Amino acid sequence: MRHAPAPPAPLTAPVDPGPEPAPRVRWLATPAGTTTAALVLTLALVVSAVLAIGLGSAVIPPQETVRYLWAALSGGTIQADELTRYQVIWQIRTPRVLLAAIVGAGLGAVGVAVQAMVRNPLADPYILGVSSGASVGAVLVGVLGVSALGVHAVSAGAFAGALAATLLVYAVSYSRMGVTPLRLVLTGVALSFGFQAVMSVIVYLAPSNEATSTVLYWTMGSFGAATWGSLPVVAAAVVLGVLLLRSRARSLDVTALGDETAASLGVDADRLRRWLFVLTAVMTGAMVAVSGAIGFVGLVVPHIVRILVGADHRRVLTVAPLAGAALMVWVDLVSRVVVAPRELPLGVITALVGVPVFIALMRRRGYLFGGR
Repeated sequence: MRHAPAPPAPLTAPVDPGPEPAPRVRWLATPAGTTTAALVLTLALVVSAVLAIGLGSAVIPPQETVRYLWAALSGGTIQADELTRYQVIWQIRTPRVLLAAIVGAGLGAVGVAVQAMVRNPLADPYILGVSSGASVGAVLVGVLGVSALGVHAVSAGAFAGALAATLLVYAVSYSRMGVTPLRLVLTGVALSFGFQAVMSVIVYLAPSNEATSTVLYWTMGSFGAATWGSLPVVAAAVVLGVLLLRSRARSLDVTALGDETAASLGVDADRLRRWLFVLTAVMTGAMVAVSGAIGFVGLVVPHIVRILVGADHRRVLTVAPLAGAALMVWVDLVSRVVVAPRELPLGVITALVGVPVFIALMRRRGYLFGGR
């Protein structure tokens, strides 16, 4: 019985492709790259602050600005004919620029925390209603005349409003299955519209033009009322908040994988969300109390930072506060000089910058939440 002839052997043996190449890691996503980015941003922030302190209705050269700042810090002497410029630098512009940097850093960090908390790249304190609640609290303090007790009364009102908004959002979104990110976002958006309606009622019923101006100040944002006395509370809240967020960076990374995965790795996602909710309320309340509500910074900055350094929250929470601080210093400078001697509201500038940047990010090919 004949068998069919075997097929001819291939002329060449198949080539072993070998192991797949490791995915390329961006240099900025490495520890050395992140450290370099942080150092560059720190230098940019210092240079930006010096320029912003010297620019305004009266332009002061950078070398003179540095000399005045050094004299104030070291107890040096100032000539009598320089006293007016020195007071402009030290008493008016320096606390304002420092406040802009502090608030910008806080907004960048809070944006990272809120987006991680709800696993939604479109989330920020505005979306969750925290900023709107803080604005309502601060405005009520101002309209009712309680602000005469000092800046701490306004801070207390803003914090109370932020905390009340937080508790309300959490209570409404809670169900037997716990608090899901989707329910948090939907509830926050709905209540944010409600708080804005309350603000409109306050504007309509405001007893004077001064009260109306106060309401508009809190809704559009400004650093015009910055003083040295307004810095300690917000600085403490932002610095402590950023440190606490960085201490929970691993938990934020794990929670981004989903509640079930987080639970299997020992992280209680629901408990972490409650903790983040309270922390963001404290930070947002402190910032709104001294600057009003400023949008888009907490939305756009985390996206840009994730593109640069990746999705690891320890790296993101190192770079995002510095990026937010530098951005806000320039936003405040533009608000002061574009239509001088008047000022543009900060919210107008951040929207004009943030909207096209955010659209460009969304149209970026292959862009995902993790910055890939």
